[in-house]
Amino acid sequence: MFEDAAKRRFDLVLFWSLDRLSREGVLETLQHLNRLTSYGVAYKSFTEQYFDSCGVFKDAVIAIMATVAKQERVKRSERTKAGLARVRAEGRTLGRPRLELQSAQIARLRSQGLSLRAIGRELGVSEGSIRRMLSVAA
Repeated sequence: MFEDAAKRRFDLVLFWSLDRLSREGVLETLQHLNRLTSYGVAYKSFTEQYFDSCGVFKDAVIAIMATVAKQERVKRSERTKAGLARVRAEGRTLGRPRLELQSAQIARLRSQGLSLRAIGRELGVSEGSIRRMLSVAA
């Protein structure tokens, strides 16, 4: 976007809300908006009518909104980490279930002349999973 802005391929950046433009924090968000301004590109929030490149209090509003966006990102991260810790504490495993393929099955199908893709179809898994099983067995 900044490359095109520098080439003046557009004259306005319209974003849904400031937190959809950046959640990096006050300084970084202000730098992005100042960079757009330096290229002669205006900006406007679709849902935050008070927030555009023409207002008198634009820097103050930008700073407040960017801080709120960053705090939301931090809170979301903390909630995610707490949820994962709770699930682990309950003894549940996270992620995809491990494949329960027997290398003997794969070897039998391979000896019948089937390709790795055909073996995968036969066993209901991807060709990549078959390759991994063969590399682990080797």
